[in-house]
Amino acid sequence: MWRLRNFLSVGLLIGMVAAASADAQTHAVRGRYNFNPGWLVFAGDPANAQSPVFDDSAWKPVTLPYAWNEDSAFKVTIHDLPTGIAWYRKHFRIPSNSTGRRVFLEFEGIRQAGDVYLNGKFLGRHEDGVSAFGFDITAEVKAAPDENVLAVRTDNSWTYTEVATGSTFRWNNVNFYANYGGISKNVWLHVTAPLHQTLPLFSSLGTTGVYIWASHFDLPRHSATITAESQVRNDDSIRQIASYTVRIEDMDHKIVATMSGPEATLDPGETRTLTASASVRGLHFWSWGYGYLYNVTTTLSVGGHVIDSVTTRTGFRQTAFEHGYVTLNGRPIDVHGYGQRTTNEWPALGIDIPPWLSDFSNRLMVQGNANVVRWMHVTPSRQDTDSSDRVGLIESMPAGDAEGDSDGRHWELRVKLMRDSIIYNRNNPSILFYESGNHGISEAHIAEMKAVRDQYDPHGGRAIGAREMLASHIAEYGGEMLYVDKSSYKPLWAHEYSRDEAARAFWDDNSPPFHKDSPLYNRNQDSQAIEDVVRWDDYFRARPGTGTRVSDGGVKIIFSDSNTHHRGDNNYRRSGATDPMRIPKDGFYADQVMWNGWVDPEKAAVHILGHWNYAAGTVKPIYVVAAKAARVELKLNGKSLGIIKAYTSNPDQARALPDGVPPAPSIPEEPGIPAGQSNDFLFTFPNVAFAAGTLEAIAYDANGRTVASEQLHTAGPPAAIRLTSHTGPGGLHADGSDLALVDVEIVDAKGERCPTADPFISFTLSGPAEWRGGIAQPAAGSNADTFSNYILATTLPVENGVNRVIVRSKPLNGSKLGMITLKATSDGLPPVSISLVSHPVPVIDGLSTYDPASSLPSNVERGPTPAGSSIHISRRSILVAGATAGIHADKAMLSYDDDESTSWSNDGLISNAWIEYVFARPSAPGEMDIKLNAFRTRRYPLRVTLDGALLYEGTTPTSLGYVTIPFQQHAGHPVMGTHLRITLTGPPIDAAPAEGTAEITGKYDGAGVVPVTHDNRAILNVIEADFYEERK
Repeated sequence: MWRLRNFLSVGLLIGMVAAASADAQTHAVRGRYNFNPGWLVFAGDPANAQSPVFDDSAWKPVTLPYAWNEDSAFKVTIHDLPTGIAWYRKHFRIPSNSTGRRVFLEFEGIRQAGDVYLNGKFLGRHEDGVSAFGFDITAEVKAAPDENVLAVRTDNSWTYTEVATGSTFRWNNVNFYANYGGISKNVWLHVTAPLHQTLPLFSSLGTTGVYIWASHFDLPRHSATITAESQVRNDDSIRQIASYTVRIEDMDHKIVATMSGPEATLDPGETRTLTASASVRGLHFWSWGYGYLYNVTTTLSVGGHVIDSVTTRTGFRQTAFEHGYVTLNGRPIDVHGYGQRTTNEWPALGIDIPPWLSDFSNRLMVQGNANVVRWMHVTPSRQDTDSSDRVGLIESMPAGDAEGDSDGRHWELRVKLMRDSIIYNRNNPSILFYESGNHGISEAHIAEMKAVRDQYDPHGGRAIGAREMLASHIAEYGGEMLYVDKSSYKPLWAHEYSRDEAARAFWDDNSPPFHKDSPLYNRNQDSQAIEDVVRWDDYFRARPGTGTRVSDGGVKIIFSDSNTHHRGDNNYRRSGATDPMRIPKDGFYADQVMWNGWVDPEKAAVHILGHWNYAAGTVKPIYVVAAKAARVELKLNGKSLGIIKAYTSNPDQARALPDGVPPAPSIPEEPGIPAGQSNDFLFTFPNVAFAAGTLEAIAYDANGRTVASEQLHTAGPPAAIRLTSHTGPGGLHADGSDLALVDVEIVDAKGERCPTADPFISFTLSGPAEWRGGIAQPAAGSNADTFSNYILATTLPVENGVNRVIVRSKPLNGSKLGMITLKATSDGLPPVSISLVSHPVPVIDGLSTYDPASSLPSNVERGPTPAGSSIHISRRSILVAGATAGIHADKAMLSYDDDESTSWSNDGLISNAWIEYVFARPSAPGEMDIKLNAFRTRRYPLRVTLDGALLYEGTTPTSLGYVTIPFQQHAGHPVMGTHLRITLTGPPIDAAPAEGTAEITGKYDGAGVVPVTHDNRAILNVIEADFYEERK
């Protein structure tokens, strides 16, 4: 359930401020003001726009965050997003009680670069397009009641170069980082005492702020040692003797601990670190789907009087990265989740969204049973890291990259960004991984990044690594983009394991608008979901518990369709589990079934792909995704259409069947997908004839009891439009930034959604709100690559019976509520309206004390980390003591060295195409996992013997990495032995790489193994081989 807790505090970092007005802070020790209201923006570069007397009366009034090119989000391809110069100006007065105090500005980010002026004076420049920065404006700001003018000249050019060096920024990339220009993140004003705790804005202020961590965990007793550390600066003209105290408050506002550090004497201009630590019992540890957070308040006092107080909202958890997997609070967790573009964008908005909508989106990942989000490929916004804390979503946080290692100034800029990002986000418990590159980087570079982590976040329990890094003994995690990797010592998880594109508008070949499925990047929903299931099963088979060397899962790309580089017909990427409006596709529900546990599925679950509204005479396969089911039955109007019994062993498609054992026949509509159970989760019922009514899938346990079920109902003809609104806690706020989502559905007379209805809907909006609209596929025959996707259109179609639109509040600063009406009409259906109420947000002199994140609840729905192990041992590895081979025997050990960047290979002669492994003890191997070079496109005819006895003879299939070879062992009388030989019986068989997959070239993805040669030589090239016996 959601627990609503109002964390009212004063401070910075993740702390939230509450006060009655901008001038009511006479007794406050620190003020933090919302600086987002009352900005003016102009796209262009007028002369002297930094001048306080410049005439900006014709400029557009906006509330931040606001990208000046937001109208183009999802309207044009990423390459065509508008770029150039835009100016932002703001008129404001500081609080009247600010005399003798320090005044700071904090920008959470800007894109790409900004020159900042206050009252005509140049304050400074920020250029990386990602990180937070700020200024001490104490000397430049005018005291109340005088007015101040802040002016910011932004430049979001794709080719922007650093002024001092002429260097570009690699992550300012036309493929990966959607370019929403200007001030598209929050801005805050801080007022502090001269003796104060600093802000975590290292690159601009040279300060590190507050750092809080937990250590010495006693998980059974729910205790840990909590340490708080504050960087303190004395900007007073006299020496100050300060005491340092810490208070920890839980989500029920109960004080669970207090502690203090020794007094400290600070000379004028001195900066030093104060620390306090104590053992705390009764803690709730932050976990997946359990965003339990504490308010930790660090206070400075002089002479018994409080002069500065900062409240940091954070959580505590224990982590480990060893044995090939991640452990959270003592429990192994298999990575399963999504890669998501850091912009996390929405149509016609880009990144300009309120915090509750970040929670709406990020919590949907958790509801889909994702446990990790890999942000791609720059540091996420503070809004998203805080949101991930609340919803209980583990984060992989990059610095900034396009793809690949770098050198010179490019590398220096990446290290600098990682340093700044760590300092700014190190109190966010959801961050478990620091990603140093979107590709492998050198050992020297990962060592440099590790040193940065060790200096600025030595106690945070976070792993440093990068994509790939398979052979690195410095990187603490890694994993390739598309393929299965294993390790016995560090987590290796796939960074983009599935990326096929499909628009939500297309169900399948049998449903209007009758889009023909076209792998790989113009799929229908059913085909995309099936591919997701098939690919995940390769990782599931190598999960923790399946041997000494394991895969720790992976993330698919992406969560929601994105305005970034694409391979399909549209001008945006459609490989999301949801569409851009966060309406789920079928793949989302398939993931939800497969991922419902920490490692193995922990609950029985079932989902039928598609809908049940077809034309008479339609005959099609029905795909059912099920977990923890002994049998799956399909019923139509109560009559059984068949039962599929689940395999007792892994029914994966990457098993190498012996010669003479035919594979299950494929169903005609999906080559390669056999009828019956085709892997651990996919059950296919072929040739089901449509009849109106109820289609039901039922999962049974081994005792025949129903453990899960799902029904699809045939809807009647469209009868009505249904509108449903979504707003944040407390409703819609009239701050000029808050949004309301409105779902529009076409339903029949009984209220059942019509899953194939796609009429156009026209909308009329009245009241103090702005139309931001929705998105939809172009009509048949349109050029999808240049179509505007109905962005900002007031008439657009629903898709599969549903769509979603957005309205944005307009500022109201009085006491009168805003009355908003949205009306929807469509030919042949009755018109319908929905009413929204917007609540005024006080703004005084350009400052507000309203914090839109302060009342957002934490998601604790999954509960605390469960007790007991999440690993279920399915087989045990056989220890290999040595190996020899037909040639290059000295390199035979490279095929079992737990290093996937090395391999053994023969010389191309069939007589030398064998390798033999010696077990440490006599064993009865039941199966083998083997990774062979060119695994994506090459098949190998093999014979496997144990002390001369035949265990297997056949041809391996292609795979995403490993092939499982089952051995012919007799139950009760298995063959025991010590010498297992693998022999190539003929030249490997090559298939051409799939069209359109340039990155999948058939070789071992550039990780150090010899590239593929397409000839007739008898080359046996073994990257890694693992042998297993049955669990006893």
